Amino acid sequence: MTKAANKKILVADDEVDVLNLVALHLKAAGFSVLKAEDGPSAVELARTALPALIVLDLMLPGMPGLEVCKVLKNEPATKLIPIIMLTAKAEEVDRIVGLELGADDYITKPFSPRELVLRVKSVIRRTDFSGPVNDTLKIGDIQVDRARYEVLVKGKPLDFTATEFKLLALLMERRGRVQSRDTLLNDVWGYENAIDTRTVDTHIRRLREKLGDSADCIETIRGFGYRIAEPVR
Repeated sequence: MTKAANKKILVADDEVDVLNLVALHLKAAGFSVLKAEDGPSAVELARTALPALIVLDLMLPGMPGLEVCKVLKNEPATKLIPIIMLTAKAEEVDRIVGLELGADDYITKPFSPRELVLRVKSVIRRTDFSGPVNDTLKIGDIQVDRARYEVLVKGKPLDFTATEFKLLALLMERRGRVQSRDTLLNDVWGYENAIDTRTVDTHIRRLREKLGDSADCIETIRGFGYRIAEPVR
């Protein structure tokens, strides 16, 4: 049995044809699929089934997808479940709001079912991230414990999504070395082909907000990418 065969994916979409199409391709890839056709059902299924990942349409009846995302990311039991937003809306603001609420990725309709399956596998790979026992990274007041999946700032634990955790850990591991946006998309998100690099910028902004004053060590290299440097004392 493959690892994927043990993974439950929740798909929430009010378009039955889309719901069935996504479910068909995910099942063919070895996943088990749960279906929801409205926002409240998606929240309830996420709470009770605790799926490995949620494919979430933003235009859901009963409760919009962005509100579903916000609710789930604010609950301890569901906040670490990765979310891929699925929407017919092309406006940048919807994508950015979803990412700022904690979603891990997005894909717009019409979409390639093969691409969606690849995105699901990519997100699951990075949320399964774990490092060697006692693999601890420390820069200034920031400490990342990969074994415990924990981020501490001045000894206080902070909440991070799986993507944020991996992004911070990678930058800290490569301290002093500039990482281009394309490199980060490849190494954190698993994308071999360049997509919208603003995804990286949005996650960096969230990292800085959560790290507060300790975020000064994250440097922007204009027109290229980011790096973490030892803080100047």
